[in-house]
Parts: sequence; structure tokens; C-alpha cells
Amino acid sequence: MKKIVALLLSFIMPLSLAACGNGSFGTDGNAETDRTSHNVAESSSDSGQSESADGESESDESSQTSDDSAETNVSAGGTDDVPVVYMTTDISPEGLMKVYEALGVELTGDNIAVKLSTGEPPASNYLDPDLIRDLVERVDGTIVECNTAYGGSRSETAMHYQVAEDHGFTDLGKGFVIMDEDGESMILPVEGGQQLSENYVGAHFGDFDGFLVLSHFKGHAMAGFGGAIKNISIGIGSQEGKCLIHTAGNSHTSPWGGDQDAFLESMADAGKSVVDALDGNILFINVMNRLSIDCDCDGNPAEPDIHDIGILASTDPVALDQACVDLIYQAEGNESFIRRMEGQHAEHVLEAGEAIGLGSRTYRLESVDE
Repeated sequence: MKKIVALLLSFIMPLSLAACGNGSFGTDGNAETDRTSHNVAESSSDSGQSESADGESESDESSQTSDDSAETNVSAGGTDDVPVVYMTTDISPEGLMKVYEALGVELTGDNIAVKLSTGEPPASNYLDPDLIRDLVERVDGTIVECNTAYGGSRSETAMHYQVAEDHGFTDLGKGFVIMDEDGESMILPVEGGQQLSENYVGAHFGDFDGFLVLSHFKGHAMAGFGGAIKNISIGIGSQEGKCLIHTAGNSHTSPWGGDQDAFLESMADAGKSVVDALDGNILFINVMNRLSIDCDCDGNPAEPDIHDIGILASTDPVALDQACVDLIYQAEGNESFIRRMEGQHAEHVLEAGEAIGLGSRTYRLESVDE
């Protein structure tokens, strides 16, 4: 039986539920906050002992069955519709393959896209091509990206292709494609969105049957953090689509000046349109290394204050990002990262995603390590 990651990580401290922005910082180097983890496995391990009539503790039934129930079919949504997030502390090609295989789900179709960030020069924290090479070949994938809307070295197609080559992504799998390379968009409907009714993605999105979303989890100056949801919303958005997400549908040409919560809600809306369009033929992996408060879109990011944590995978992007956020709150040296997240009301994207049916903030975190 696999061990629950929450039991493996001895540095995890108990948390209690609260809205973003209520954290304070203690003298031990960790952020003290009133929030709790959304990991139901951790919750059951904390509350799985009850007092019997004679004063001795005994395990309750929910604790007794928690490990067994984690073996259910992930593609069906996990245990009692609680999604499973798999984790390894082994940040290596082997560890990456192990969490992928733990999902128990294969992407279907002949053309599989592998969505990642190519990283802004000269020194951003993009994923190491050698880390992901074996998995990209396993799914016979094509690396895909879209051009940026903020300028920089990846805002024009020719320069972006050069960056992808310089960073080692063009020789992986079936190669590399910028989905909005011709400046064109494909419009996806948004069902039940809070801000958007349409989402503009790169025109080549429709060339692919399924997506493997490989995200480097990190901080972000505007979103607070970047993970799976950002990668399938801003990341898959064409330049026009990026502007619409940032401005909650108000501008096709500029990404600046939008309301913060509306921007986060628009990211959730856009992400849901992508998942819906793929009819669930999409899987998510977050790599928690080089945990800077700055995004891979920053060519000169701050050095991380948090040690590398691991690789996490799920079929649910909300659960996956929530698990990563919870681990950040539990990590040593997390003050600057938490200030970045709370300063941007970052968890609101998770609230919005859950509200519209993109995924669940409640999850079961399970280790794949021996």
C-alpha cells in the first residue's frame, strides 16, 4: 500500500481554513496562517483516532478505509469523486515517469501535444529538457506553446522558435509548434464561465487530440502562482486570447489594466473551455523545483527561498494546483512565496475553478515513492 505523502513529509505543520490574505509570519521562518490543507488523506490521518468508552484510542472507520479507497480508478474522479494527486520527491526522469504512470490513464489519439513554457531568456527557470525527454517520447508528443502578449523574446514567432531551439525543446518528441505562429486564433466556447463566454486559443490547438500539460510550478507577479491552470489558460491562449483573459474579455489588444479577481476568474473560465474541448483527454503534471517567486516568463527571476519539493500529477488541474499551494504553505522559507500569492489573491483562481466545475479543491495526496 502506498504511503500518504502527508505522513512522509515531517516538516508539514497543521493548517486551518481561511481566505487568502490572512497569513502572518512567525519567528521560525515559516508562515503562520489560519488555513488548512485540502488534502483529505491528511485530514483523516489527523482525526482518525477516537476515544473508546474505557479511555483508549481506537481507529474510526474512515481512517481504516482511507488507504484502501485510494486504489480506485483515477479516471473516474478518485475516491467518492475526490481526485487523487500523486507525488514523488524524486525530481528525475524516472520520478516523472513514475507519477505519470500512477495516473493509470493514457492519452488517446495520434497527435498528442505537450504544453510547457519555453522560458524567457536569459536565465529563467523553465523545465529541463533532459528531465522531460523520456516522457515526451513515451506519449509521442509534440511540444507546443503560444507567443507572449507582453513583449520580450517570445512575442514574435521567429524569435520564439529560436528561444525554443536554444532552450532544447525543438528536438524532443515530434518537435515544436507555436500554436498561434500565424497570429491566428481558434475560438472555444466557455460553458458556465464567470467572466468569459469565449476563449481564444492558438489556431493549431485543433490539430491535437490530447494534451499532456507539463508545468513548472512557481510564483507569478500577476497571478500569484503559476501551475496547471495558468498553463492551460494564459499558456494556450493566443496573443489575443491572453489579452482577453487578463482584461476579463474587455480588450483584444492589451493585457494591462484588468481587475485582479476578474483576471483570475477568466483564467479559470479559459481553462475549463480547454478541458471541455478535449473532452477530458488531458493530463496534468506540476514540477516543484527552482521555486522562485517569479515566473518562467521572467528572464531574471529571484533565487528560490524554498528547497525543491517534488513532482505531482493528477487528472484534475484544480486539485493539482491546490496541492502545490498547500505544500508551499508547509515548506520552510516560504515567506516571500506566500507574500507573492496572498498579495495577488492567488487562491481565488482555485475558488473560481471549483465554482465552475473545472475541478475540486479537495483532493487525496498519495506518494508513489517506495
